[in-house]
Amino acid sequence: MTFNAIKQGIYGLYLINSFGFRLRKIQDPMEIKRLRLGYSMAQLEALNISVVIENEEKLPQEGQYLVLINHKSVIDPPIVEVALKATNIFGPWISKKELYNSFFFGLFVRNAGSILLDREKNQMSGFFAQTKEAVKRKESIFIFPEGTRNKGTESLTMFKEGARIIALKNRISILPLYIKTHANAVLSASLADKHLKQEVTIVVGDLIDYKDKRNLESSYRECFGLSEA
Repeated sequence: MTFNAIKQGIYGLYLINSFGFRLRKIQDPMEIKRLRLGYSMAQLEALNISVVIENEEKLPQEGQYLVLINHKSVIDPPIVEVALKATNIFGPWISKKELYNSFFFGLFVRNAGSILLDREKNQMSGFFAQTKEAVKRKESIFIFPEGTRNKGTESLTMFKEGARIIALKNRISILPLYIKTHANAVLSASLADKHLKQEVTIVVGDLIDYKDKRNLESSYRECFGLSEA
Protein backbone atom coordinates (compact mmCIF):
# COMPACT_ATOMS: atom_id res chain seq x y z
CA MET A 1 0.00 0.00 0.00
CA THR A 2 1.39 3.39 -1.01
CA PHE A 3 1.70 6.40 1.28
CA ASN A 4 -0.86 8.18 -0.89
CA ALA A 5 -3.32 5.30 -0.45
CA ILE A 6 -2.92 5.53 3.33
CA LYS A 7 -3.48 9.30 3.25
CA GLN A 8 -6.53 8.91 1.03
CA GLY A 9 -7.91 6.22 3.33
CA ILE A 10 -7.54 8.43 6.41
CA TYR A 11 -9.04 11.42 4.62
CA GLY A 12 -11.88 9.29 3.23
CA LEU A 13 -12.68 8.02 6.73
CA TYR A 14 -12.75 11.58 8.06
CA LEU A 15 -14.84 12.81 5.15
CA ILE A 16 -17.53 10.14 5.23
CA ASN A 17 -17.91 10.25 9.01
CA SER A 18 -17.99 14.05 9.20
CA PHE A 19 -20.82 14.12 6.66
CA GLY A 20 -22.46 11.15 8.39
CA PHE A 21 -22.42 13.09 11.67
CA ARG A 22 -23.89 16.20 10.00
CA LEU A 23 -26.70 14.10 8.54
CA ARG A 24 -27.81 12.66 11.90
CA LYS A 25 -30.77 14.98 12.54
CA ILE A 26 -31.55 16.17 9.01
CA GLN A 27 -35.10 15.40 7.87
CA ASP A 28 -35.52 17.56 4.77
CA PRO A 29 -34.97 15.32 1.70
CA MET A 30 -33.35 18.03 -0.42
CA GLU A 31 -30.94 18.91 2.39
CA ILE A 32 -29.99 15.25 2.65
CA LYS A 33 -29.46 15.22 -1.12
CA ARG A 34 -27.29 18.34 -0.82
CA LEU A 35 -25.10 16.82 1.88
CA ARG A 36 -24.81 13.49 0.08
CA LEU A 37 -23.74 15.39 -3.02
CA GLY A 38 -21.30 17.47 -0.96
CA TYR A 39 -19.64 14.32 0.34
CA SER A 40 -19.57 12.73 -3.12
CA MET A 41 -18.01 15.76 -4.80
CA ALA A 42 -15.40 16.17 -2.06
CA GLN A 43 -14.46 12.47 -2.23
CA LEU A 44 -14.11 12.39 -6.02
CA GLU A 45 -12.23 15.70 -6.02
CA ALA A 46 -9.74 14.29 -3.51
CA LEU A 47 -9.21 11.34 -5.85
CA ASN A 48 -8.89 13.61 -8.94
CA ILE A 49 -11.83 11.84 -10.57
CA SER A 50 -14.43 13.66 -12.67
CA VAL A 51 -17.76 12.30 -13.92
CA VAL A 52 -18.84 12.43 -17.58
CA ILE A 53 -22.48 11.75 -18.47
CA GLU A 54 -23.23 10.03 -21.77
CA ASN A 55 -26.77 10.38 -23.20
CA GLU A 56 -27.41 13.18 -20.73
CA GLU A 57 -30.48 14.23 -22.74
CA LYS A 58 -32.17 11.01 -21.57
CA LEU A 59 -31.74 11.90 -17.90
CA PRO A 60 -35.05 12.99 -16.32
CA GLN A 61 -34.88 16.16 -14.25
CA GLU A 62 -37.53 15.04 -11.79
CA GLY A 63 -39.88 12.18 -11.00
CA GLN A 64 -39.77 8.89 -9.10
CA TYR A 65 -37.82 5.92 -10.35
CA LEU A 66 -36.18 2.70 -9.38
CA VAL A 67 -32.63 3.72 -10.28
CA LEU A 68 -30.61 0.68 -11.44
CA ILE A 69 -26.80 0.85 -11.46
CA ASN A 70 -24.12 -1.75 -12.16
CA HIS A 71 -21.61 -2.14 -9.35
CA LYS A 72 -17.83 -2.56 -9.53
CA SER A 73 -16.46 -0.11 -6.95
CA VAL A 74 -17.02 1.52 -3.56
CA ILE A 75 -17.04 4.88 -5.36
CA ASP A 76 -20.09 3.96 -7.46
CA PRO A 77 -22.58 5.77 -5.15
CA PRO A 78 -20.63 9.08 -5.28
CA ILE A 79 -20.43 8.74 -9.08
CA VAL A 80 -24.23 8.39 -9.27
CA GLU A 81 -24.85 11.26 -6.83
CA VAL A 82 -22.67 13.57 -8.95
CA ALA A 83 -24.32 12.41 -12.18
CA LEU A 84 -27.73 13.36 -10.73
CA LYS A 85 -26.47 16.66 -9.33
CA ALA A 86 -28.65 18.90 -11.53
CA THR A 87 -31.83 16.84 -11.08
CA ASN A 88 -34.45 16.59 -8.34
CA ILE A 89 -34.16 12.81 -8.31
CA PHE A 90 -33.50 11.68 -4.76
CA GLY A 91 -34.23 8.80 -2.42
CA PRO A 92 -32.79 6.01 -0.29
CA TRP A 93 -30.16 3.53 -1.36
CA ILE A 94 -30.78 -0.16 -0.77
CA SER A 95 -27.90 -1.11 1.56
CA LYS A 96 -26.64 -4.43 2.87
CA LYS A 97 -26.39 -5.13 6.59
CA GLU A 98 -22.60 -5.24 6.29
CA LEU A 99 -22.57 -1.55 5.31
CA TYR A 100 -24.81 -0.59 8.24
CA ASN A 101 -22.30 -2.16 10.62
CA SER A 102 -19.18 -1.02 8.77
CA PHE A 103 -16.57 0.99 10.69
CA PHE A 104 -15.81 2.98 7.55
CA PHE A 105 -19.28 3.48 6.02
CA GLY A 106 -21.75 2.75 8.83
CA LEU A 107 -22.45 6.22 10.23
CA PHE A 108 -22.96 7.72 6.78
CA VAL A 109 -25.08 4.84 5.46
CA ARG A 110 -27.40 4.90 8.48
CA ASN A 111 -27.93 8.66 8.34
CA ALA A 112 -27.80 9.51 4.64
CA GLY A 113 -31.04 7.82 3.58
CA SER A 114 -30.94 4.08 3.09
CA ILE A 115 -33.09 0.98 3.43
CA LEU A 116 -31.50 -2.00 5.12
CA LEU A 117 -31.54 -5.26 3.17
CA ASP A 118 -30.88 -8.20 5.47
CA ARG A 119 -30.81 -11.35 3.36
CA GLU A 120 -30.59 -13.51 6.50
CA LYS A 121 -34.17 -12.63 7.41
CA ASN A 122 -36.85 -15.11 6.41
CA GLN A 123 -39.49 -12.39 6.05
CA MET A 124 -38.94 -9.43 3.71
CA SER A 125 -42.23 -7.67 4.45
CA GLY A 126 -40.52 -4.96 6.54
CA PHE A 127 -38.06 -4.24 3.75
CA PHE A 128 -40.77 -3.85 1.11
CA ALA A 129 -42.84 -1.74 3.51
CA GLN A 130 -39.92 0.70 3.75
CA THR A 131 -39.64 0.95 -0.03
CA LYS A 132 -43.36 1.72 -0.18
CA GLU A 133 -42.97 4.44 2.47
CA ALA A 134 -40.18 6.04 0.42
CA VAL A 135 -42.35 6.08 -2.69
CA LYS A 136 -45.21 7.64 -0.70
CA ARG A 137 -42.77 10.42 0.24
CA LYS A 138 -42.33 11.02 -3.52
CA GLU A 139 -38.78 9.62 -3.45
CA SER A 140 -36.90 7.35 -5.84
CA ILE A 141 -35.08 4.18 -4.80
CA PHE A 142 -31.47 3.41 -5.72
CA ILE A 143 -30.29 -0.15 -6.07
CA PHE A 144 -27.39 -2.23 -7.35
CA PRO A 145 -29.40 -5.10 -8.90
CA GLU A 146 -26.36 -7.40 -8.99
CA GLY A 147 -26.59 -7.44 -5.20
CA THR A 148 -22.88 -7.11 -4.56
CA ARG A 149 -19.77 -5.74 -6.23
CA ASN A 150 -18.76 -7.37 -9.48
CA LYS A 151 -15.11 -8.24 -8.90
CA GLY A 152 -14.67 -10.18 -12.13
CA THR A 153 -13.87 -9.16 -15.68
CA GLU A 154 -17.42 -9.49 -17.05
CA SER A 155 -19.38 -6.30 -17.71
CA LEU A 156 -22.31 -7.42 -15.56
CA THR A 157 -23.24 -10.26 -13.22
CA MET A 158 -26.61 -11.87 -12.66
CA PHE A 159 -29.39 -9.62 -11.30
CA LYS A 160 -31.17 -10.51 -8.07
CA GLU A 161 -34.96 -10.71 -8.26
CA GLY A 162 -35.57 -7.97 -5.67
CA ALA A 163 -35.20 -5.05 -8.09
CA ARG A 164 -38.06 -6.25 -10.29
CA ILE A 165 -40.28 -6.82 -7.24
CA ILE A 166 -39.61 -3.30 -5.91
CA ALA A 167 -40.62 -1.75 -9.25
CA LEU A 168 -43.79 -3.85 -9.52
CA LYS A 169 -44.91 -3.36 -5.92
CA ASN A 170 -44.46 0.41 -6.14
CA ARG A 171 -45.46 0.89 -9.79
CA ILE A 172 -42.48 3.08 -10.58
CA SER A 173 -40.55 3.26 -13.84
CA ILE A 174 -36.97 2.03 -13.95
CA LEU A 175 -34.12 4.42 -14.72
CA PRO A 176 -31.09 2.39 -15.88
CA LEU A 177 -27.62 3.88 -15.41
CA TYR A 178 -24.44 2.13 -16.51
CA ILE A 179 -21.00 3.06 -15.19
CA LYS A 180 -19.07 2.28 -18.37
CA THR A 181 -15.61 2.99 -16.97
CA HIS A 182 -14.17 0.33 -14.68
CA ALA A 183 -14.45 2.50 -11.57
CA ASN A 184 -12.44 0.16 -9.37
CA ALA A 185 -9.46 0.32 -11.74
CA VAL A 186 -9.77 4.12 -11.74
CA LEU A 187 -9.85 4.14 -7.93
CA SER A 188 -6.75 1.93 -7.73
CA ALA A 189 -4.86 4.22 -10.12
CA SER A 190 -5.89 7.29 -8.10
CA LEU A 191 -4.66 5.73 -4.88
CA ALA A 192 -1.34 4.90 -6.55
CA ASP A 193 -0.77 8.40 -7.98
CA LYS A 194 -2.39 11.48 -6.41
CA HIS A 195 -1.51 13.64 -9.44
CA LEU A 196 -3.31 11.43 -11.95
CA LYS A 197 -6.48 13.05 -13.34
CA GLN A 198 -9.12 10.58 -14.49
CA GLU A 199 -12.67 10.48 -15.81
CA VAL A 200 -15.47 8.03 -15.16
CA THR A 201 -18.23 7.80 -17.77
CA ILE A 202 -21.79 6.96 -16.72
CA VAL A 203 -24.36 6.21 -19.43
CA VAL A 204 -28.07 7.01 -19.16
CA GLY A 205 -30.40 4.42 -20.66
CA ASP A 206 -34.02 4.63 -21.83
CA LEU A 207 -36.65 4.30 -19.12
CA ILE A 208 -38.05 0.81 -18.60
CA ASP A 209 -41.76 0.51 -17.73
CA TYR A 210 -42.39 -1.45 -14.54
CA LYS A 211 -45.04 -3.43 -16.47
CA ASP A 212 -42.48 -4.57 -19.05
CA LYS A 213 -42.58 -8.37 -18.89
CA ARG A 214 -39.09 -8.88 -20.29
CA ASN A 215 -36.36 -10.14 -18.00
CA LEU A 216 -34.98 -7.06 -16.25
CA GLU A 217 -31.34 -8.03 -16.67
CA SER A 218 -31.89 -8.64 -20.39
CA SER A 219 -33.61 -5.25 -20.74
CA TYR A 220 -30.71 -3.56 -18.94
CA ARG A 221 -28.17 -5.30 -21.17
CA GLU A 222 -30.13 -4.26 -24.26
CA CYS A 223 -30.13 -0.62 -23.08
CA PHE A 224 -26.35 -0.50 -23.09
CA GLY A 225 -25.44 -3.05 -25.75
CA LEU A 226 -24.01 -5.55 -23.25
CA SER A 227 -23.65 -9.14 -24.36
CA GLU A 228 -25.69 -11.81 -22.58
CA ALA A 229 -23.93 -13.76 -19.85
